Amino acid sequence: MIRRFGKSVKAGVSYRRRPGAYAILARGTDLLVTLQHEPESELQLPGGGIDPGESAIAALHREVFEETGWKIAAPRYVGAFRRFVFMPEYTLWAEKVCHIYMARPVLQLGPPTEEGHTALWVSAETAAKELGNPGDRHFVESWIG
Repeated sequence: MIRRFGKSVKAGVSYRRRPGAYAILARGTDLLVTLQHEPESELQLPGGGIDPGESAIAALHREVFEETGWKIAAPRYVGAFRRFVFMPEYTLWAEKVCHIYMARPVLQLGPPTEEGHTALWVSAETAAKELGNPGDRHFVESWIG
């Protein structure tokens, strides 16, 4: 059973399952996060949807690079959670199945290539308090111990 975070399922709404891969990227006690500017400003763990035919690890590398400009190494699976949300960029209700990995940020190649994202280094404590969804916060709090 995958733990659920966030809002309850809305009666009468049809949700599309959307798997994704997200990373906790530590350097000392700081974490590399992304500030997504639209539809509202929100700190997030870098990552995103796994495209059809794509592996979770390939999606993780691609999404982290797009949202932060960083290459990563040594991804290690930590766990997963579900959340039920409306995704305005796709105009769909989604059951997001979020697979969380620990990885090392190893090389910054430039700024994020995905529009509307800014890469930020924040303390783990700040991330645990300010990440935009409770599932991300839970996994960061678990990492902090």
